[in-house]
Amino acid sequence: MAVHNYDVVVIGTGPAGESAAINAAKHGKRVAIIEKQAQVGGNCTHWGTIPSKALRHQVKQIMAFNTNRMFRDIGEPRWFSFPKVMERSRGTIDKQVEMRTTFYARNRIDLFHGVARFKDENTLLVRDRQEGMEELVAKKIVISTGSRPYRPADINFRHPRIYCSDTILSLNHTPRTLVIFGAGVIGCEYASIFSGLGVKVDLINNRDSLLSFLDGEISDALSYHLRKHGVLVRHNEEYDSVEGDESGVVVRLKSGKKIRADAFLWANGRTGNTDSLGLENIGLTANGRGQLSVDEHYRTEIAHIYAAGDVIGWPSLASAAYDQGLNSCNELLDKEFRFVSDVPTGIYTIPEISSFGPNERELTEAKVPYEVGKAFFKDTARAQITGDTVGMLKILFHQDTLEILGIHCFGDQASEILHIGQAIMQQKGDANTLKYFVNTTFNYPTMAEAYRVAAQNGLNRVF
Repeated sequence: MAVHNYDVVVIGTGPAGESAAINAAKHGKRVAIIEKQAQVGGNCTHWGTIPSKALRHQVKQIMAFNTNRMFRDIGEPRWFSFPKVMERSRGTIDKQVEMRTTFYARNRIDLFHGVARFKDENTLLVRDRQEGMEELVAKKIVISTGSRPYRPADINFRHPRIYCSDTILSLNHTPRTLVIFGAGVIGCEYASIFSGLGVKVDLINNRDSLLSFLDGEISDALSYHLRKHGVLVRHNEEYDSVEGDESGVVVRLKSGKKIRADAFLWANGRTGNTDSLGLENIGLTANGRGQLSVDEHYRTEIAHIYAAGDVIGWPSLASAAYDQGLNSCNELLDKEFRFVSDVPTGIYTIPEISSFGPNERELTEAKVPYEVGKAFFKDTARAQITGDTVGMLKILFHQDTLEILGIHCFGDQASEILHIGQAIMQQKGDANTLKYFVNTTFNYPTMAEAYRVAAQNGLNRVF
């Protein structure tokens, strides 16, 4: 068995692992990275962020074609199958894999494909698919193994009509009806995607509202637009059983309801990928959700072993994972680092949602005297030109100082529009006030101009 010595070994090639490995390599460290799949990129590239957002984009184009009057001159609305749309999305995945593979080669990072397991606190055994074994010895180790869908034992995921958010991407037909259990971010995104393809969706939510961490107005708007596209949202429900047969799935709810559909998608919870790491060999213990605890330096209970990304839990976003991996590596390199805490929310429903900072409910509970400035997309020239008139931008600001406290956006390109407000919010002193947007000239027509409209609307409430 070959033994290899490194300064840093990273487990997992998702956003956290990639940024940690490249950062260490660029600072002169000898680095290896381990990936259990045949291709790099992790869950983000192959089953999560990239495929679902590429799929969403294709569906959004289909919806635009089928509802735009101009296209009726060249034909009637078209129906597209899920496999056909998914096939078009795979091109993006291939490009991501090619690009990320090049990163490792260019930075001279040794890439090992196989399952990693701790032998001791400084040694990892890597078993490849041919049962070959490599031994990697490292001064520092970063665990960035990501997460996978939680799959309850009483649901038979081997049944061909029962899916989780990973296996749904291999769906080889287009169901007429679909039950989605779990109305979190993933459940809501897939409800948008499938309803956009004309599938009748039952979205089962075990809470009393959709995405309760959002601004209340935006959560209500999401509910309205999901229902408008044929999604039946059922709140405060729990499943009793999920049973598949030759023609579909029967879902029995604890409330006594029985729902039949062509297919079932479980989208409720995720589990950290730590069960195969041999943590017991080094005295580390994951929590009940497979997640590792870290301190503000991203160190586990063993000082030279770090963890970043979904495997440490909140916020379980690719954007945050990239920053966490980067900063965990900065710490182990004795360079300036930060603990990632201020994270924007991007939810890729149709239309999309994005926010940064507290919402109205949180500011009210904190007794912060805030005011609201709004701009509705239907009133902006750019949205009228593109036809994407659904949505709004909301700025929350302090009544007295005009300091910007929160930005909440719903509508086309919300996740892009948000970053303008985020950048201003993070400035110091007088630069972070509503006056910035009133005193700044924006290109016209643009969606960014909504900031000027919302700021003026807010100032009118104060003065």
